[in-house]
Amino acid sequence: MSIDVTQILSEVSGGSDEAYNRLFTVVYDQLRDIANRQLVYERKNHTFSKTDLVHEVFLKMTGDTNMDWKNRAHFYGVAALCMKQLLVDYARKRLAQKRGGDLTRKTYIEELIPAEKEAEEMLSVDDALEKLRKMDSRMAKVVDYRFFGGLTIKQTAKVMGISKNTVSRDWAKARGLLYKELKDQT
Repeated sequence: MSIDVTQILSEVSGGSDEAYNRLFTVVYDQLRDIANRQLVYERKNHTFSKTDLVHEVFLKMTGDTNMDWKNRAHFYGVAALCMKQLLVDYARKRLAQKRGGDLTRKTYIEELIPAEKEAEEMLSVDDALEKLRKMDSRMAKVVDYRFFGGLTIKQTAKVMGISKNTVSRDWAKARGLLYKELKDQT
């Protein structure tokens, strides 16, 4: 029997506690896969886990009662963006600490980016993506969904309401532009 994630998301938006509990069970493994893709670029010996990132993002996403989930791909795409943003925010805090600011524990991500080099690299990627977003916001969204969310071209097209060919073209062009931007930063 196939579980309709879109229906469960609709019930969660309607305030159903039972649906909220069911949703976590149904989406947990996929969220861990997304977290794994996010963490693959981090240092290998950190103590932060995929589980911590999944729980942090799930609480953040389902706590927003005004969110209108279109479908399962939309949910997973937003989850990937939330994970990315948590990692970027932590990198910014880590660099602020390096410059004498106070770093207080606000999330599970305490041990995620302990080295300033990794924080700087994450911020370089985020800055390059922001430049792309200013140039072409659709192209940047394609990168968010494909790279950070791990969505397929077909899923990305569905979430964004554009053709698969447009996603393919944007994805190819965005990768080239980001590569050039990151290369120019070094």
